[in-house]
Amino acid sequence: MFYKQILKWKAKKRMARSGIKDIDRMDGFQFEAYLKVLFKKLGYRPVVTQKSGDYGADVILKGKNKVVIHAKRYGYKNRVSMDAVREVYAAQAFYQADEAWVITNSLYTKQAKELAKACGVKLLDRFALQDFIIEINPERMPT
Repeated sequence: MFYKQILKWKAKKRMARSGIKDIDRMDGFQFEAYLKVLFKKLGYRPVVTQKSGDYGADVILKGKNKVVIHAKRYGYKNRVSMDAVREVYAAQAFYQADEAWVITNSLYTKQAKELAKACGVKLLDRFALQDFIIEINPERMPT
């Protein structure tokens, strides 16, 4: 019982440090812009694509490797389906990228995980995103 309380406390602390609650209040375009700022700190040259007709890529990272990202800002209870994996996989071919990622503030369905594994698409879910934010920006929360 004490162990579960420690885990809950650590989860709450991670949520506060990552600012995931702020991300939960963003709209999709704000989330894409936030990812752009985050990846710029890592030395990429990120570009947010147009709102429609983007061929499944919301952010394109240019650097040593070219990465297409499909950003899915959902409600916490809604899971990202394999449609997002299909779209970013197609975007990888269209933009001639080296890698394809789907990043969400939520979680993925079992089918999305299976398809991503088969296609070589990287998935960052809510918990991986929190860890990623803390690793990049350990002192400040997103605004």
